[in-house]
Amino acid sequence: MKDIIAHLLQSDPAHATAEDFERLHDVWRALSDGIIRAAHRIDGTWTADTDVKQVILWAFRAGALEDVPAGETFHFTDKHTLPVQRFDAASGRRIVPGGTTVRDGAYVAPRVIVMPPAYINIGAYVDEQTLVDSHALVGSCAQIGKRVHLSAGVQIGGVLEPVGAVPVVVEDDVMVGGNSGIYEGTVVRRRAVIGTGVILNASTPVYDCVHGRVLRREAGRPLEIPENAVVVAGSRPARGSFAEAERLQMYTPLIIKYRDEKTDAATALEESLR
Repeated sequence: MKDIIAHLLQSDPAHATAEDFERLHDVWRALSDGIIRAAHRIDGTWTADTDVKQVILWAFRAGALEDVPAGETFHFTDKHTLPVQRFDAASGRRIVPGGTTVRDGAYVAPRVIVMPPAYINIGAYVDEQTLVDSHALVGSCAQIGKRVHLSAGVQIGGVLEPVGAVPVVVEDDVMVGGNSGIYEGTVVRRRAVIGTGVILNASTPVYDCVHGRVLRREAGRPLEIPENAVVVAGSRPARGSFAEAERLQMYTPLIIKYRDEKTDAATALEESLR
């Protein structure tokens, strides 16, 4: 697969050949089967696979716009290099009807449940027993672990460019509450709980009220939410005389506790859903 990707990256996408598109299909199959992925955890640190991300960008440039058949009612157009996946019951994925789309080149593991409508973009990796709820987005190259619950309206941002940037990562057994957003390469470590409406990105500090520290993105390191942290939406006073006079507040996420048995009981997924 490395040789196939290297060949594609040496080819001019503006003059791609039928053979190039066959090779690209092989790359999509490898991504969709989980054989290759856009990021890897090595010794506890997440690292982007720049070749995989570059070949996805190559596909965007090489594609030609075409009509996408979708029955009598809906009509779509997209690049011919970016098809969508089709699933069957034998694959073990439960894709509930109602408008969900999973692009080819995204890995959706067995026993994943996707509620409608949801969108899983190219290069994403969604591991076993994860629940992707209604109106959720899993962006390009985002990495979602095992037994994660992405609640209704959750937005997991995608990071394709720059190619060296680590995409958003949500590790195993994380609970992400409804209408939350995780963006700009943020890494959420295993068993963390992200409360309803929390926004995590590269420019918003996270205040750890348990350990008395402030978590930020640093040079060469993404914002990381610690293992077992329980994060809720909070606020802090805005600076400046005008802000003080008007008693203005700024949004900020707060770590209010670390996961315990009570938290586990409150966030457990119902086995009956599976």
